[in-house]
Amino acid sequence: MNIKTIPTQPFADQKPGTSGLRKKVPVFQQPNYLENFVQAIFDSLEGYQGQTLVVGGDGRYYNRQAIQIILKMAAANGFGRVLVGRGGILSTPAASCVIRKNQAFGGIILSASHNPGGPTEDFGIKYNIGNGGPAPEKVTEAIFAQSKSISSYKLLEASDVDLDKVGSFKLGEMAVEVIDSVNDYAQLMESLFDFDRIRELLTNGRFRMCMDSMHAVTGPYARRLFEQRLGAPLGTVMNGEPLEDFGRGHPDPNLVYAHDLVEILFGNDAPDFGAASDGDGDRNMILGRQFFVTPSDSLAVLAANATLAPAYRDGLAGIARSMPTSQAADRVAEKLGIDCYETPTGWKFFGNLLDAGKATLCGEESFGTGSNHVREKDGLWAVLFWLNVVAARQQSVEAIVKEHWQTYGRNYYSRHDYEGVESDRANSLVAALHEQMPSLKGKQFGSYTVDYCDDFSYTDPVDGSVSKNQGIRIGFTDGSRIVFRLSGTGTQGATVRVYLESYEPNAANHGLDPQVALKDLISIAEEVAQIRHFTAMNQPTVIT
Repeated sequence: MNIKTIPTQPFADQKPGTSGLRKKVPVFQQPNYLENFVQAIFDSLEGYQGQTLVVGGDGRYYNRQAIQIILKMAAANGFGRVLVGRGGILSTPAASCVIRKNQAFGGIILSASHNPGGPTEDFGIKYNIGNGGPAPEKVTEAIFAQSKSISSYKLLEASDVDLDKVGSFKLGEMAVEVIDSVNDYAQLMESLFDFDRIRELLTNGRFRMCMDSMHAVTGPYARRLFEQRLGAPLGTVMNGEPLEDFGRGHPDPNLVYAHDLVEILFGNDAPDFGAASDGDGDRNMILGRQFFVTPSDSLAVLAANATLAPAYRDGLAGIARSMPTSQAADRVAEKLGIDCYETPTGWKFFGNLLDAGKATLCGEESFGTGSNHVREKDGLWAVLFWLNVVAARQQSVEAIVKEHWQTYGRNYYSRHDYEGVESDRANSLVAALHEQMPSLKGKQFGSYTVDYCDDFSYTDPVDGSVSKNQGIRIGFTDGSRIVFRLSGTGTQGATVRVYLESYEPNAANHGLDPQVALKDLISIAEEVAQIRHFTAMNQPTVIT
């Protein structure tokens, strides 16, 4: 076994964002770039010698090559065993499942989530800790510190591992196990939901569903679960073959990018149920026949109906949502008599709450929902949960949501994204908002009066850690909100996100289009933030 120590120099741009390090593929293909970051991960950890590491990704371009490098570096650095998904494939929630089931030391997930893939598109890498969740800030900060001082990395000289054959191999002294990518995850899903009842729904000849995997990682998972295990007709899963460039699509399950599915569900003779998942399988979109379920409403509806699923029959310990997510879940928590936690954006902030047993269900407005079954958001879990609820209640998606609104009121909600904004322009917008913050309280905008304005800060109730500057909130006296944030999930420029929310308790007013219901808040957001001026864009790139 020949372990080489290769001299290198730091790169200045390896600071992980909310979901790891994301850059364009050519950046990662630079000599030593990927190796530096992987070595920085290993150098920031203690006690992993002889332990198990899980490795996999969403199948995007450069996934296979990166995995071969990581395996050889893991062997050179002293890991005892690596579990890697066949073909290099592991959805992000499945990776979390495998880490937890095998009590692994941690895992390296190769994904840029919902971002496009291809030779000149996006690539990403992140480290997950032993609970299966994304590394917390103290770990990512340690990785970044190592990346700034790195002088060498270790690499085993060896042939590539055959990633397409399930089995055990040796890489130097380290064992490599290529595992079936779906088995562990599918078994976990079967333990959570009433598969017999869902199977009856999908095979009764009256109910039809359509699942769009967007040529991303969930294709094999969806086919195994829906078409094989639950008996849905072949063809239920569309775009089910994972492709390195996602079929030249944008694997983001929203009304804009999942347009194939939207056309089917809003077309003639539409199926009863539609769903889509993203690049790495942790996001979801739920549709009924000619009906869209906002992610915020999805979290609230699942929380209100949780006891219909076997895993949650005894009730919920609590609910957690990211700060920009609508307050619909808060109303459910209040009625159930449980806590609802408001955290910064980023799934890692839910990990402590889940580990401490303070929360059971979690959700983000960015099409992510999950529970304490893993430590990542989970797209197919949400789809199965919805099918379980539909099967148990024998109602349509639309009827379930509208009945929920009658009980709890409707939180009209929308997110406006301005993508690819020049970073200087985006930062100037935020700076201008900060300048206005002290003078906004009490200010009148039409019928709206500002109750508070702040930059959201979060103190973790478990470990006391503090996260500041998580988004500018403008709250009004009637409970309406406008939130401004810069997203950390892109690789080029900046994405300015504007979140708008207004509560309507009167069922007679629940039938409005959200953009109509929120038109006054949209105007206020423009007046306060001067979005068009700072972004040089006349309208959002995406509205959800």
